Amino acid sequence: MFVKRDDMSGGVEMGGNKIRKLNFLLADALAGGYDSVVTIGGEQSNHCRATAAAARMVGLDPHLILRTRKSYVDDNEMLGTTGNLLYDRFVGATIYTCTPGEYGRFGSNALLKKVCGDLQRMGKVPYLINVGGSNGIGTWGYIDAIDEVVSQITSYSQNVGEDSTNESLINIDHIVFACGSGGTAAGISCGVALAFSNERNLHLPKVHAIGVCDSPEYFYNEILNISRELGLFQQDSYDDAIAKLKSWVTIHQGRGLGYSINTKEELEFCKNFSLKTGIVIDPVYTGKALFHFATKVLPEYPDEFQNKNVLFWHTGGSLGMYEKAPDMIESLMTTSQLVRLDMYNKTGDSGTNT
Repeated sequence: MFVKRDDMSGGVEMGGNKIRKLNFLLADALAGGYDSVVTIGGEQSNHCRATAAAARMVGLDPHLILRTRKSYVDDNEMLGTTGNLLYDRFVGATIYTCTPGEYGRFGSNALLKKVCGDLQRMGKVPYLINVGGSNGIGTWGYIDAIDEVVSQITSYSQNVGEDSTNESLINIDHIVFACGSGGTAAGISCGVALAFSNERNLHLPKVHAIGVCDSPEYFYNEILNISRELGLFQQDSYDDAIAKLKSWVTIHQGRGLGYSINTKEELEFCKNFSLKTGIVIDPVYTGKALFHFATKVLPEYPDEFQNKNVLFWHTGGSLGMYEKAPDMIESLMTTSQLVRLDMYNKTGDSGTNT
């Protein structure tokens, strides 16, 4: 297994897959003369945190709509400062809260338009970024990322002693990643179809998106809509386009108990993966996706993955672990022991006291 470390891109403030989309989205905002950005996500949204920080860096005011877990939050202290929220506050984002019920009844687009309209009446010029930055412009970030992967495959092959001819490149057989809004899945799927086309004579990897919310059917439709924004499938019927997409990407249902809701087994898997690799995976996206891949997909299709190279795309989100810490206290305390130094040898042994 290879791991693509997008969690290491953009520093703590912007680390993860969102910075790739924001490179294009904020360039579009600046080119259009906007003075602020409005986006939306969950209470611990990685996308909102990255958008707020990136907006500040380029001189735009960040406005975040956060869907809270509690039924009603209108107090700063009640919202708190855990994980991504701390970074939202550090960069001075204006935070608007909505309940899960309001989010479900009105939908994210209506909520975004409401805040944008309020800002316009105040004389601001807001740029709307939808959930996850998942639209035609943002998706270019992951089409570009696939070109980066092709370059890295070539570089890796050279470093391990292979020459750079197509016949001797290290083959990536499968690309696996978490899917939460569809933009990353659209970019990787379209990028692979374009970059690994027959004309370039490259080994075509199979793409696997592990949905951490919603259904595979929902994500196929989202990917199709984004792809059509990019100019693809313009002449195809809906059925033909969906069939073609399903030949590009397999979407697996991996939401488990629901978005951002974890079983004890999922949290334990995240901890054990970190123990074995030194790589922290978050419980909402990468951890849940890799858990489902390892415990459901691999056992169900063992022959498909036997002796194959898998690239797991770490899309970030490790700040989400802070919120899950209370659920992991007992397990973490047994994993990471405390040793009190005994500099005065009071115990009469080696000088430490566990």
